[in-house]
Amino acid sequence: MTTTDLHSTPELSVERKDGVLWLTITREERRNAVNHAALAALAQTILATQAHRDIRAIVLTGAGSKAFCAGADLQSAQAFTTDYSEPYGHVAQVLRAARASNIPLIARVNGACLAGGMGLMSMCDMAVAASHAVFGLPEVKVGVFPAQVLSVLQHLIPRRVLVEMCITGEPITSAQALQYGLVNYVDDDVDAKLAWLLSRMLDKSPAAIRRGIYTLKRAESLAFEEAMSFTESQIALFTLTDDAREGQQAFQQKRKPVWAGK
Repeated sequence: MTTTDLHSTPELSVERKDGVLWLTITREERRNAVNHAALAALAQTILATQAHRDIRAIVLTGAGSKAFCAGADLQSAQAFTTDYSEPYGHVAQVLRAARASNIPLIARVNGACLAGGMGLMSMCDMAVAASHAVFGLPEVKVGVFPAQVLSVLQHLIPRRVLVEMCITGEPITSAQALQYGLVNYVDDDVDAKLAWLLSRMLDKSPAAIRRGIYTLKRAESLAFEEAMSFTESQIALFTLTDDAREGQQAFQQKRKPVWAGK
């Protein structure tokens, strides 16, 4: 694929910066609430990015400083559904695309992260939040429930916390999100912390990270013996990569490795 398959839309800005693909929901006037076009663009872009070996990470964020994503745009028609004859919904397709991604996704939570926004944040492999960010599942306040969000959120935070958030609809602070393990870091300067996190990742083996993310995601849903059978074959495949050979040679020669990403 070429760079033409990674392009911006009115709802989603797509920008490359030093091996990182930045996806920014550009609906600031709607607190970055997502409509079907935004969700479709997200799913398509995450899937298309998998073919680009030069992209080492995907950062997902929202425009401005007030909101990461406020969830579904309740002002749009059929906010929670699409075509009833279509078995796959737009939110589900984004979550599937993220699950299938072998490129690490990092959420830059620059403000309110609510409802479906919690799903977008939770589908990411890591998250860095601004100190003023808040997190919530307010769906019960409009008569629905964060059903699809549960598929990516339920294993991130304690169940009692999750139940309270779901059935009261009340938000938590960024400090609480950090305490519960919902995010990796909270900082007044979210960009500085994100740059620090990226710098610790981008100097490592691209091949190891790509295969590693694949292994992590497959193994976590397996029972113990199935996971052992899967991972004991995976470790052998890791050692066959050019990066593995280079990494071990660099260690022995006491120099920095030069990664081929293969």
